[in-house]
Amino acid sequence: MKVHIHFLYPFRTESNPLHLILSGNKISTEAPKFGVMDLEQEDMQFLGIFGIYKEAYKIIFSWKKIFSQITLALILPLSFIFLAYIEVSEYLFHKIIIHEISLDYTPANSANYNKISDLLSTEWTVFWLLKLAYILFTLIFSLLSTSAVVYTIACIYTGREVTFKKVMSVVPRVWKRLMVTFLAIFCAVFVYNMVAILILIAWAVFIGPVKTGIVILSILLILYLVGLSYMSIIWQLASVVSVLEDSYGLRAMVKSRALVRGKLWVAIVIFLKLNISLFVIKVAFERLVVHGQSLGMASRAGYAILCFLLLFKLFIFGLVLQTIIYFVCKSYHHENIDKSALSDHLEVYMGEYVPLKGKDVQLEQYYV
Repeated sequence: MKVHIHFLYPFRTESNPLHLILSGNKISTEAPKFGVMDLEQEDMQFLGIFGIYKEAYKIIFSWKKIFSQITLALILPLSFIFLAYIEVSEYLFHKIIIHEISLDYTPANSANYNKISDLLSTEWTVFWLLKLAYILFTLIFSLLSTSAVVYTIACIYTGREVTFKKVMSVVPRVWKRLMVTFLAIFCAVFVYNMVAILILIAWAVFIGPVKTGIVILSILLILYLVGLSYMSIIWQLASVVSVLEDSYGLRAMVKSRALVRGKLWVAIVIFLKLNISLFVIKVAFERLVVHGQSLGMASRAGYAILCFLLLFKLFIFGLVLQTIIYFVCKSYHHENIDKSALSDHLEVYMGEYVPLKGKDVQLEQYYV
């Protein structure tokens, strides 16, 4: 049996801790592997966009095995669901449109009219059930993937041994906290959209589609998209906070809003590029695979595989990026994360996941 003894400062530094391992009657020392996130915490605040990208690539390629296992278990199903829904929903919707047109040219109350009407009712039911199933499974796999990646990177950061089995044992306990955070941001976005609709109605009543009104509407639309993008960034960062800290739901949103200050433009650029990349993959899949009958079956299959590969790489890269941005924001605000405390709270003990307390992730503040 091996017993790990962690000496506190000054015997141990955060970048090179000293572990004593007792094995039988022998005592030996070893410097544990901290992985690639071995930057001093105060140095992480200076990471820009390309520095964050570089750190993400280093983590993924240095820990290829664990990230490959997470990808196979969670990211690949998520990517398949995303693309399969586009294909199936387009097919169903195309059939619905054809039958809607046929119904318009069929005499009312005829046998053929009733047959098409019943068929349309069935197709619309299947369409909405498919959409509901898509939202449900996408949400589940998204939350599970976020839990797995954030927990894995936290283990890498603290130097704790991380295995796929350990990750998958923690994930089911963590994703419930992410669900609460998701519901909180969903309610916030719902209220935001309701306010936007009221403003749009006020514009239509008091201004209307005149020349000046079009300009005002354009400005309002830009402001709406900016606000929606900002809320998306808050949600991404709040997801990491929900896993690593004791805050979740509205408290995680408030915490992430405070953290992103000072690094907002870095986060905006990174998340905007991720969303643009996702949009490009989606459009390419629709045009080259879903509506690419003229290209032939072999070409469509090749493009489908290419879009699938690009999509799951984008998903895993995005999840790693949002976790690194969390550590960068913590460093920027001089909120020092004690690696030993974080490591202890990441441990699965007696079958329970113990989230990191706020006092541990803000154990001390340093100034440069």
